[in-house]
Amino acid sequence: MSSQDIPEENLPAEQEHAHGAVSVADEENPFADPGLPPHEHRIQDIDEQAARRSERAVALMFTVSMLATVGFIASYVAIPHDKTIFVFPIGHLSALNFALGLTLGTALFCIGAGAVHWARTLMSDVEIADERHPIEASPELRTKVHDDFREGAKESAIGRRKLIRNTMFGALTLVPLSGVMLLRDLGPLPHSTLRHTLWAKGKRLVNMNTNQPLRPEDVAVGSLTFAKPDGLEEKSEEFQTEIAKAALMIVRLQPGNIKDKRELDWAHEGIVAFSKICTHVGCPISLYEQQTHHVLCPCHQSTFDLSDGARVIFGPAGHALPQLRIGVDSEGYLQALGDFEEPVGPAFWERG
Repeated sequence: MSSQDIPEENLPAEQEHAHGAVSVADEENPFADPGLPPHEHRIQDIDEQAARRSERAVALMFTVSMLATVGFIASYVAIPHDKTIFVFPIGHLSALNFALGLTLGTALFCIGAGAVHWARTLMSDVEIADERHPIEASPELRTKVHDDFREGAKESAIGRRKLIRNTMFGALTLVPLSGVMLLRDLGPLPHSTLRHTLWAKGKRLVNMNTNQPLRPEDVAVGSLTFAKPDGLEEKSEEFQTEIAKAALMIVRLQPGNIKDKRELDWAHEGIVAFSKICTHVGCPISLYEQQTHHVLCPCHQSTFDLSDGARVIFGPAGHALPQLRIGVDSEGYLQALGDFEEPVGPAFWERG
């Protein structure tokens, strides 16, 4: 049905708008204003039943968006991250990623499609030409803007089309929950995991290079050796997470050169074990100066004295390197006598 098929008295009354003056091109004015084409009414402007059908279509899309958002949250909670499915013709996919992409895409698409359909079928489509005006807003212009805003709100029918309004608000309220759910990917709460490492009483010290347990005679005076807990393999899924906390520096000093009493008590025949993780921002420490017994972090030059409890003598690090108490087992291998007594690496807010 077109506007030509409707009696003129049934057509909506045209509103008066400020159109530019129509002119004819000539030599003095080659860029004449052609004016605006005559406005053609849409079926929704003429038939209230058609308008209601459009209203229901928009509301349906907003409702589907809400359901898709709920589906996104349910998928995030219920689908295991390691589950896979076959989707033709793509192939095997992560079931969780597929469900999240499908539901979030549907939620966002339906909000956009609903808004576009609303604008194209129910909001006013009358073109308006307005004259240019100075940048500074005059009182009359501010009044006009307010009037235009109220008129636009009236023409959008947001107050009259309550079904659209309510479902739109519902969709816009629910869809941000998808982003909130993504915060779960920050990982589980650390609880006390930052306070503990794999080191425990009886854990042997394994050379990082040879992958063999260390004996006291393997560590020469003035040497620097890196160690890991026995049983931690590089092919393990948790290797990077655990070695970031358990990496160890082994240095052998002359017992007479150790100034700190606790360091001497926790050592074995001058062999001391300190965390390799810098207490500034967690860089691995690897630069050792044999004559001074200082170790240097290559990232920000924090310097620690391994002969004096690994205290900070230079740089931004906030506290000394944690020391691991060590001894030997019945077979003569170096072993830990417990875990670090304080968290390794940078200070964190739970430290207390």
